[in-house]
Amino acid sequence: MNFDYKRMTKFEHNIGAKDKKIRLISGVILLAVSLFTAKILLLLVGMILVATSYFGWCPAYSGLGKTTLCADGVIEDTPADTGSDSETH
Repeated sequence: MNFDYKRMTKFEHNIGAKDKKIRLISGVILLAVSLFTAKILLLLVGMILVATSYFGWCPAYSGLGKTTLCADGVIEDTPADTGSDSETH
């Protein structure tokens, strides 16, 4: 597994719906905990998780050539062809 810096600079969506939800929830939790504990590291990690969730792009995933789009069923969210038989009646 090689890390490719050139691939990392391309902005292509590589985070699926399930991964976005997990990142957003964990990022918000880390942000809340950092407010009560005054830990800057938790604040930074929480902000990064929320930002990658919002934009749908993770630079580490891009560098490694990884994507979670197909695994989450994002392709299934597109409207399916219902056929012309039921529309003619």
